[in-house]
Amino acid sequence: MKRFTCDELVEVITAYLDDAVDQPAREGVRAHLAACEGCERYFEQFRMTIGFVGSPPPEKLPADVRDRLMSAFRAQRQPG
Repeated sequence: MKRFTCDELVEVITAYLDDAVDQPAREGVRAHLAACEGCERYFEQFRMTIGFVGSPPPEKLPADVRDRLMSAFRAQRQPG
């Protein structure tokens, strides 16, 4: 099982949701989410946003919209 830091998890979360990571990485993401409340909250927010946005997938969003969403998610991850 791959072990992820919070920063690494943020980088792979889209691939995880697209089922584009191998089994050891999937298990590592699940383990990290189970142990890290902040990342679990980030994951749920990200998953819900994708659900609300629907089609097109996030990588097909206009760059300015994608950038604003990613900035908002990053701001949620920062302490304080």
